[in-house]
Order: sequence, then C-alpha cells, then structure tokens
Amino acid sequence: MIIGNGLIANALKNIDTKDNLFFASGVSNSLETRRSEFEREFTLLKDTLEKYPENKLIYFSTLSVNDQSKQDSHYVLHKLEMEDFIKSHFKNYLILRIGNIVGKGGNPNTLFNYLRNQITTDNKFTVHNNARRLLIDMDDITRFLADICPEINNKTVNYAFPYYYNLKEIIAAIEEKIGKKAIYDEINEGDFYQVDFEENVNQFFSNFNAEDYIKSLAQKYI
Repeated sequence: MIIGNGLIANALKNIDTKDNLFFASGVSNSLETRRSEFEREFTLLKDTLEKYPENKLIYFSTLSVNDQSKQDSHYVLHKLEMEDFIKSHFKNYLILRIGNIVGKGGNPNTLFNYLRNQITTDNKFTVHNNARRLLIDMDDITRFLADICPEINNKTVNYAFPYYYNLKEIIAAIEEKIGKKAIYDEINEGDFYQVDFEENVNQFFSNFNAEDYIKSLAQKYI
C-alpha cells in the first residue's frame, strides 16, 4: 500500500504489496518552515498507524540529518521526530534516509531540477566550489527496496549513490545533454558531510562508476 501521490509514490507502484506500507506523503521542501505542514505529515502518520498497525512501514527520511550545519533546520528536526515516533510505535519498519532524488517531475527546487532549469533558461547562478552532493536515481530506490524489503526489519539505512559529486560535475553532465553552457559565478564556499553506507548499498552500486552514473541521470531525466 502506498500513502502519497508525488514523485516517490508514483515510482513505487510497480513494487507495491499488501504487506508493505510505503509512506511517501509529507513535506518535500527541505526549506519549509510552516509548522502546519509538519503537523499535517505527523497527523497522517499517526492515522496510518491506527489503520494499519500490522503492516511494515517504509518511511523516507533524509541524509541531511547527518549534516551538522542543518541540525537546527525545521525540516531536519521534523524528520528526526518522525523517525523517533516510528521506532517507538511501529512493530516493523524500515527508515530509508535518502540523498538528492533525481526522477521524472517532482519538486522543481531539488538540486538536479534547479540546475537543469537554470541552464535551460540561461539564468546566471552561483556555484559553491566546496559543496558536494549525494544523488540517487528514483528508479534505484524502487529496485533497492524490491531487493531488501523482505530482509531488513526495524532498521535505518543510509541510501544514495556512494559518491560525493561536486556541483561542476553535475553541471557538466547536464550541459552535455542539453548542448548549452551554464552561466555561473564561483565562490569558495560550501561543505559536505560524510555518510556511512552499509555493504549492501555499496554492493548494489558496485557495477557503476561515478562518471557513468551522473551521465545516466542526465540522459534519463533531462
């Protein structure tokens, strides 16, 4: 069963089962500050627990909880609160902390969508040279879940392609696909956080290298 109707929810339809409860509805904007939006997701989660107490819950959190610079973020605090509630109240769960999703549609403010739109429309933007990002193809989320859902219970898993892309690597892949150069200024700012990936995640991506992976994202979603 799938709760939600956005990018993640639509992509999960091919692996939907009556036993798993995919909670793919909630706050998608990491810059959100309205308490009403966070309360809406929390209320929906509690209602879901009441209706389906025996189902295994799969919840989509964020790798940003590992980012020390965002520990006071409304979004990160909310995600941690949701995680704690799930661990305390659900009999069986899998919390998947994911990186920057790349897929069809979705939030226009996600990193990949933002860069694509800026380059396509010739808008000038600023690149933080020290920033690094962890990306994940939405299709790889569904494939990974199809493999591990039966095996992993009551656990939190960090999940993304295990390579820290700098912004110019991402921009170059988009430029190549579009056939247009980006217009941007560079500043020596930005940072990134380290994430520990389990062996099953590293093994899942063992046949990919970083250059091919980013090119495949541009080919599929530009």
